Amino acid sequence: MEAVLRDFRSAPISDRLRAMLGYLEKMTLRPEEVGAPDLEPLRRCDISDEAIADAVHVCAAFQIYDRLADAMGWHVPATPSFWSKQASYLLRSGYEGGRKPRSA
Repeated sequence: MEAVLRDFRSAPISDRLRAMLGYLEKMTLRPEEVGAPDLEPLRRCDISDEAIADAVHVCAAFQIYDRLADAMGWHVPATPSFWSKQASYLLRSGYEGGRKPRSA
């Protein structure tokens, strides 16, 4: 996790995850540049359209939450134990609160 946060391009992760993170980074930082050709590396990694849509929805939800937190001055806990508990919950129940997450 720490290696991914430092630099996902050199972190020891799968090519599929690296491709998805690259797509989400571009979608987040340069949305005006995103187009259909950006999906090709994901498809070459055999990532389904459904998995791409799931990742985009989760990314967009976190972007909205982050902007709201900044705008409203919300305190977001930053302790490793808080995020570990959140990750465990999401792995058990998924982002839709009961449906197991699909693998990318």
